Amino acid sequence: MSDRPLAYHHTPGRGPTLVFLPGYASDMTGTKALALEAWAKTHGRACLRFDYSGCGASPGRFEDGTLEMWRDDALAVIDHLVEGPVTLVGSSMGGWIMLLVALARPERVAAMVGIAAAPDFTSWGFTEEEKSTLARTGRLEQPSSYSDQPTVFTRAFWESGESLRVIWPSIAIDCPVRLIHGQRDEDVPWELSVQLARAIRSADVQTILVKDGDHRLSRDADIGTLISTIEMLTP
Repeated sequence: MSDRPLAYHHTPGRGPTLVFLPGYASDMTGTKALALEAWAKTHGRACLRFDYSGCGASPGRFEDGTLEMWRDDALAVIDHLVEGPVTLVGSSMGGWIMLLVALARPERVAAMVGIAAAPDFTSWGFTEEEKSTLARTGRLEQPSSYSDQPTVFTRAFWESGESLRVIWPSIAIDCPVRLIHGQRDEDVPWELSVQLARAIRSADVQTILVKDGDHRLSRDADIGTLISTIEMLTP
């Protein structure tokens, strides 16, 4: 498939194939990924979930990962494991990778669904002091709300992200796009999805705001919103 072996689960079915793209330091065993796969199996839909290099069950060191590497992992699984069109479902950083994949393979992407999409977060997601620490030491640890272990960022990842920023006056993506975002998200401001909707060139873009939703959007009601959005987008 590529120079880097990747762990994945591929559910056969009718297309477009749903491809789940996890967030930073996340993997394919999260609530949303498993719920999407369960729905796909029930409805005879094709679905692919996978782990980036160094994440979850895929071999490698997490700290060796960069945004470019993980984008290339996503392109590799789509190129080698999936036939026909795909619907990308990107969570947090996976929403950034979703945009990069759509720009690289516009002919393959039928639609996209972002869940608290976090494009360009190397630019807005760090303080100047944190950026200075990354530049000086090559490594930054931050407390995690989702684990007892700190979240680690590297200078290589940060530099890769800065080179792959996508939010310009216009993002050359023309497929249908849905952006789901919780307004109680403490990690990625919900206003970013509004800004992203404005920047994407496609006329078929909708932003779905969940007033009491947090960053993860993993409650039963949030999963229901995700599934109903996908049902309407790709019936």
